[in-house]
Amino acid sequence: MRLILTFCLLGITIAANAQQNYDASLIPKDLLPYASAVIRNREETVEVKDLDNTIYHIKEAITVLNKNGDDIAHIVVEHDKSTVIKFIKGAVYNEYGKQTGKFSESDFDDVSAADGFSLFVDYRIKHYLPSITVYPYTIVYEYEQRLKQSLAFPQWQPVNEFGVSVENSSFTFICDPSFNIRYKETNIPGKAIIENGKQKTYTWKIANLKAVKSEPFSPFYKNYMPSVQIAPEKFTYYGINGSFTNWNDLGKWEYEKLLSGRRGLSPETVEHVKQLTQDITDPKLKAKKIYEYMQGKTHYISVQVGIGGNQPFLASDVDQQNYGDCKALVNYTQALLKAVDIDSYYCVVEANNDYKVGLLNDFASMEQGNHIILCLPFKNDTTWADCTSETIPFGFLGRFTDDRNVLACTPEGGKLMHTPKYIYQNNIESRKADFVINDAGELSGNMNSTFKGADYEDRDELFNEPKTEQLKMLQKIYPINNLEVQNLDIKQDKGPNPVTTENIKLFARDYASLTDGKYYFMLNPADRKSWVPHQVRNRQNSVYINRGYTDDDEVTYTIPAGYHLEKTPLNVTIDKPFGKFTATMDLKGNKLNYKRKFQLIDGTFDKEIYQDLVDFYQTVVDADSYTVSLVKN
Repeated sequence: MRLILTFCLLGITIAANAQQNYDASLIPKDLLPYASAVIRNREETVEVKDLDNTIYHIKEAITVLNKNGDDIAHIVVEHDKSTVIKFIKGAVYNEYGKQTGKFSESDFDDVSAADGFSLFVDYRIKHYLPSITVYPYTIVYEYEQRLKQSLAFPQWQPVNEFGVSVENSSFTFICDPSFNIRYKETNIPGKAIIENGKQKTYTWKIANLKAVKSEPFSPFYKNYMPSVQIAPEKFTYYGINGSFTNWNDLGKWEYEKLLSGRRGLSPETVEHVKQLTQDITDPKLKAKKIYEYMQGKTHYISVQVGIGGNQPFLASDVDQQNYGDCKALVNYTQALLKAVDIDSYYCVVEANNDYKVGLLNDFASMEQGNHIILCLPFKNDTTWADCTSETIPFGFLGRFTDDRNVLACTPEGGKLMHTPKYIYQNNIESRKADFVINDAGELSGNMNSTFKGADYEDRDELFNEPKTEQLKMLQKIYPINNLEVQNLDIKQDKGPNPVTTENIKLFARDYASLTDGKYYFMLNPADRKSWVPHQVRNRQNSVYINRGYTDDDEVTYTIPAGYHLEKTPLNVTIDKPFGKFTATMDLKGNKLNYKRKFQLIDGTFDKEIYQDLVDFYQTVVDADSYTVSLVKN
């Protein structure tokens, strides 16, 4: 897979030749709507000269129309021992196409790619951003890299940002006729132009690509923006030869060349693990015990060195040093499991909270995947685990890696598997509260909340904090003015179906206000929606909801005697393909009962329903801001 980094670095931008006229007025008018920057010309070339010698060459010219496009002009070039920068040069032009400055590699800052929690990182970044405040301006630059490998090639993405249009862009792949490749074209209007001669050349071109505007609830950008991915049949990677044409081949190579022989443990550790589980007969419970032992013994530190950042530390080193990255901790856990004869798979996954990005069914390549998780293939009970967290329950993946294709690397070869999905009916935040509002308008009582499914993690940030800090955090979580949390009991059940429970005793002065003999207070005390997606005219993209969930609240208020409702009780019901919502209230004597249920349903929906989604959220926001008005009988 591509370098296993927890956070992706900024994409590389590029340069165009100096003879072109960069007058901004020459940009076609139909490329200006929604655009903050225009790629005037981009020429990207990959040439495989030998299995251990690939040349990557970029030329690009970008006109930045306003300050929102400055990030597009930020040149970021990665380098390490295997990726050498040959040269970088460029120039800056004003609105009228007149050169106002130039720059070279010496003007770039050269910094470590450390992400703040990496122990070792041999990747570095050279980056440069011109200091210009007069718009529009054009930045033109060119650079070349030498890659000492032929396994992982840059993906061609003519544009991978919202608000960027393209005049002209091309991608050329050059290799010996005997060097076979596979490629995958996505959203490309034209097919590759293939030329055969002393060298084999593949060329893709695109022109007059209009900017895509940023829209709420848009699908993952790669689903609708153009791209080309290339994978070799035979390759050299950090001195290791290999070949693959499918996931089975790639997984087998990774197992044999990167993983095999790295799970050895000392006899003392093996004996300790056996002693630890000697009274447990159920293999899954044994695995759980070992997983929790690993969690208690180790901690996560990102390590991005060695064989492109794709080979784990030796299990014996992790056992001695008590730390590792995702690769190392999975490999170490596998070694511990093997000590008691439990098989497991080392699995490559694309981790992402915001989008479920799975490995492609029909195209195997090393660039896919940025994280490693563990699979235990128990009969009729496949179990998954993330080894980087010291607190996550055994068998629970959460939002980071659920519901997507992963590659299991096994001795028999690689195989695509799919991680479990947390469905909206089971991602539940439920709450029951019993409150009293007294004559002074003070609120007091108890509120009990449970968090299940993907929502299990919603209170994780509280558990590592001291009690005083937990109480402050709850004051920010709940929209109750003057909230005082008098008592807090929060627990996590890490069983087969994990549940977080939160029980609080609270008090809030002035929750209800008394004006002209009437009481006023907010009906929904704890879980209010306040955000409505903005209006979008002529929407371009489908409506994508990444994750569904259910909020289910029931609150009972005991109010002062002798009052009745002044206005019509809240009674709202909505049922849409993407969501459901009900909110009701009734007053019987001095007991006011409030029930609320909000369900968001994940999936991809036709863009025409976007206005319905806006209206749905607006109705929910209005209902959640409903104010109770009580009048004396």
